[in-house]
Parts: sequence; C-alpha cells; structure tokens
Amino acid sequence: MLASQNRSPQISKLYREHLSPDLARLIKFSGLGTVEESALGTVVTDCEGDEYLDFAGGYGVFSLGHRHPEVVAAVEAQLHRMPLSAKVFLNPLAAELAAELARLTRLDYAFFANSGTEAVEGALKLARLHTGRPGLVAADQAFHGKTMGALSVSGRKTYRDPFEPLIPGVTHIPFGDPAALDAAVTDSTAAVILEPVQGEGGIHVAPDGYLQRARALCTERGALLIADEVQTGLGRTGRMLAVEHWNVQPDILVLAKALGGGVMPIGCFLASSEIWQAYKGRPLLHTSTFGGNPLACAAALATLKVLQRDDLAGRARELGARLQAGLQAVWSDYPELIAEVRGLGLMLGVELREEGFGGSLIMEMAKQRVIAVYTLNQPRVIRFEPPLTVTPDEVERCLQAFRASCQRTRARFPR
Repeated sequence: MLASQNRSPQISKLYREHLSPDLARLIKFSGLGTVEESALGTVVTDCEGDEYLDFAGGYGVFSLGHRHPEVVAAVEAQLHRMPLSAKVFLNPLAAELAAELARLTRLDYAFFANSGTEAVEGALKLARLHTGRPGLVAADQAFHGKTMGALSVSGRKTYRDPFEPLIPGVTHIPFGDPAALDAAVTDSTAAVILEPVQGEGGIHVAPDGYLQRARALCTERGALLIADEVQTGLGRTGRMLAVEHWNVQPDILVLAKALGGGVMPIGCFLASSEIWQAYKGRPLLHTSTFGGNPLACAAALATLKVLQRDDLAGRARELGARLQAGLQAVWSDYPELIAEVRGLGLMLGVELREEGFGGSLIMEMAKQRVIAVYTLNQPRVIRFEPPLTVTPDEVERCLQAFRASCQRTRARFPR
C-alpha cells in the first residue's frame, strides 16, 4: 500500500492507467479528487486528514452511518467463526435474517444476493416463472441496476442503447401516469416494477393514488407488482418501507444498499409463499455462491436491530423535514438557480434550472467539506441522503454550505 500522506497524485495515476481515466477526471472535476482514508458516522476523512460531512450517504448505503460499531462488532465476531458458508449445511444466519425480514415486510420467503441489481434480476425471473408471461412494465427514468435484465427495465436510454438488444418484452411508461399504466398492463404482463420514489431519476415521489392504482391493475390483470426499494427501503423515507406511505403491499419486494449496515454488501428479494411455489421441486433453479453469506447476514441482522431500536425511520421523518425546510428556504432566495425541492424523509432532491449549475454547487460544497452528488439519470438534480444518524447540527452545517455554494454559483453564472 502507498504511504498514507500525499497519495492523491499516485492514486489518480493508478486510476488513469488501470481503472478508469474518465472517472478519475470526473471525480477531480467535482472537487473530490482526494483519496479517502477512513470514515466514521457521518464523516469521511481523506489521506491529508481533512474531514468531509457525508450528505451523499453512499446513495442510500450508509443509513447507519459509516462503520457503525454494532454492525462492525457483529461482522467481526462472525469473521472469527465462519466468514463464508460451506453451502452444504443449513445456514443459521440466513434463516434468522429471512424470518426477521418476513416479519417486517409481511412476505414469507427471501432470496439473498450481493447487490441491488442481482436482487432485481431474481425478482424479474420469479415474476416470469410464476406468471408464465414474458412482458414487463417499467417507468421512464427508473433505475434498477446495470446487469442485463435490470438494465432492460431501467429508464434512461443513455445506459441501455450501447447494450441493445436487451431482454425483450419491456414497455416503458411515464412515471406517475395512471392512464399510461392502465394501457401498458395486459394479459401478457408478468410484472410492473416501480420505485416508490425514483432515486436516480431525480428524487420523484410517486403521486398519491399511483401505487394504489398499480396494485389494483396488477391484481385485476394477473400481473405481479414489484417494489424496488433498494434505495428507499429500511427507514430512508421516514417509514421502514416507502410503500407504507401509501399502504400498498407488493407481490415482490427488492432490498439492498442499507441492508448491510454500511459494512457488508447484501441484496435480497422477497415474495409470498404463493408466489414462491414457482420454485417448488426446483430449489437450485436460482442460486448465488456468495448470496446470504454469514458475514453479510450478520451485518444485516445487526442493522435491522439498530434501525428498529433507535427508530431511525422516525429520525428520518424529523430531520428530513428540517432539512427539506432549510433547502426550501434557500430555494426562495435563489429561484434563478433552483427549480424545485422535493422528496420524502432523508431522501431529498434539489432540481436546478440548468444542468451546469450542478457541477459548480457540488464543487463549492466540497470546498466546504460537505459531500453532495447528483442523481444518475437526471444530472440537474442534486440529492441529499445523509445517514439517518445525522444530527441537527450537521443538518445546519450542510444547509449553510449549500447556501454559500448557491451564492458563489450565482456569482459564477450571472444573469
């Protein structure tokens, strides 16, 4: 390993030569071209000792913050017992985690993968297997991952077109439009896959009545409703699951990101026992070598314990309201820069009038040691997704940095 100090030029060189020259340039342009060294709670420290307040939160990964001590302890203890499963015996941690998720989601069975996109792949396969139908309905600007099936139902052509042909039978419709949904769901539709809040699509919250209509249409026409809660799930929006805001029960639920407590990668999809019957007599039809490994399951069990005991969903509601009000106050003072503030809980987006403003704002916030990022499918939207453990003082510090960044950006782009 390279010496801990002054590593940025060396690491940047390695990125350019062996990882991604374009990514190295993009990170440097954002003002975050330094090298990460350590992290704890809401703070990331670089190789020169500078501390950054993390309001990107790993795009939803760090709901418990970085290196939560209870999650780290659970993983460390398991590391000294059995890091990976032998895969020929019953896995006690996977069984316990599946049971706890069943209790929380009211869905009976779980399959564990290593990421959100893998979990989406499994959900799509199960929907086709159960229904015997090929069709899938997804929303424009949705993001479900970048493996072939997940990419097929993602909603930005920039990422899909280079890999065409993708899986057939996918219909994309405008998000939040019940009439388009009604027209798209037919007797050949296996599933409708939706995010309750589009994360990478620009933090768009499903309009009231939309998910209820999707639920009713799927029930009426024999299709399944898949809720992709990879980013919204586990307290992020102020409820344990975002679908709870609308009292909607999906047929298949997808979780990942926050499930590993910011320590281990893990994803899963869950479904009712009726739907799981599609696997009857075929237990090896869908498998994963590392899915449900003991380290990941130990992290997830500790994460669910902390989320519930500390009522982090409630904390997301309280501090999300404070952060949203503060962002709206900045909006009122800089309407020439900001078009809208929206979101739920601690999943908030600021839509800018022009895409070029985003780079300036992110760079200026980095100068003040606050991390913010844009959304992948809508670069005109800056997201704020801090750990659910964030403090009121840290929310205020972020707001001060954002206001100052807006002031400097307005000076950079005078009207």
